[in-house]
Amino acid sequence: MRQLDAPETKRLYVRRLFATIADRYDLITVLLSYGQDARWKRRVVELSGARPGLAALDLACGTGDIAFGLADRGVRTVGLDITHRMLQLARAKRQDVPLVTGDMMALPFPDARFDIVTTGYGIRNVPVIQPAIAEIARVLRPGGVFLSLDFNRPANPVMRAIYLAYLTLVGSTLGFVLHRDPDTYRYIPESITRYPGAPAVSEIIRQQGFATCEHLPVLGGLMAIHVARKP
Repeated sequence: MRQLDAPETKRLYVRRLFATIADRYDLITVLLSYGQDARWKRRVVELSGARPGLAALDLACGTGDIAFGLADRGVRTVGLDITHRMLQLARAKRQDVPLVTGDMMALPFPDARFDIVTTGYGIRNVPVIQPAIAEIARVLRPGGVFLSLDFNRPANPVMRAIYLAYLTLVGSTLGFVLHRDPDTYRYIPESITRYPGAPAVSEIIRQQGFATCEHLPVLGGLMAIHVARKP
């Protein structure tokens, strides 16, 4: 997919794609995660240390799962997504969490505004990872925590080939059934192919000013949760 070769073309492609799939987004996350997506997002919330009195920002919030999980723990939470239709769907679920249409690479918030920043399937989709992480570090308070749930790029070439082939097959089938276009979800394995992988992303996060960053394997390492803390 040549659209992913340059940051600006990737930006435009991702925006169009998520506008197209927004109404099927919840279904797709369930199907591609073997029904485990909700459990993984609950784990992100648990690892965040969410408690009353803290402030949180959920980036690429989609239809609101992580944002609502944080709010349920008494955290003052804001959700942000580039796709306005995603936020409309989230708002239809509940109205007590503020939602903002915005770009992860230019966050519309002041420095040191939040204790927690989370994202589910967000970092892999930005045009360039480094400036997005820098923005996250900017809006976190000292000692704040950043958590990211995403697909991983397995280091083992055999495992990686099987994984990508599975996602391509399932994605093509779902794309045809749901959108009459088998290429709709081909973006997922293509984006994983270009993704640095969990260890390299941990290093990028540390380079952007975080004191610590660990990645926790999910689904045998096919997914990962990054947990990073700002000094």
